[in-house]
Amino acid sequence: MKKISLLLVAAALLISGNVMATEGDPGTSTDPESKICTQIGDLLDNNSFELQEDGDLTAFVRFTVNDHHEIVVLSVDTDNDRLEGFVKARLNYNKVADQNVKEGRIYYVPIRIRA
Repeated sequence: MKKISLLLVAAALLISGNVMATEGDPGTSTDPESKICTQIGDLLDNNSFELQEDGDLTAFVRFTVNDHHEIVVLSVDTDNDRLEGFVKARLNYNKVADQNVKEGRIYYVPIRIRA
C-alpha cells in the first residue's frame, strides 16, 4: 500500500511540474534570448530577396551586445554574400529592446529567408 501511495504522489508531482513548465504564451516569454530572436526576426522581415520557388536562404548569425545595448554582428555563416551583407546592414548597431540582456555574451541565431 505504501508503494502505491508513493507512486501516486510521484506521478502527481511529475504531472504538475510538466503543466507549470508549459504554461504561458511563447510570444510573451521573459527569456532574453527569445526576445532577441523575435526582434531579429522583425528586423529581417521586410526584404527584397528574389528566391526560386522552393529555395530558402539560411545563415547562422553570431553576435554580441555592447555596453550601449546594441547588436554587434561578429559573423554570418552563409554561402550567399548578398544575404551576409543584408544581415549585417539590418542588425549592426540596432538597439536591443530587452535591457536584461548580458553585455559581451556571444549569441548564435539561425535565420532563414523563405520564398
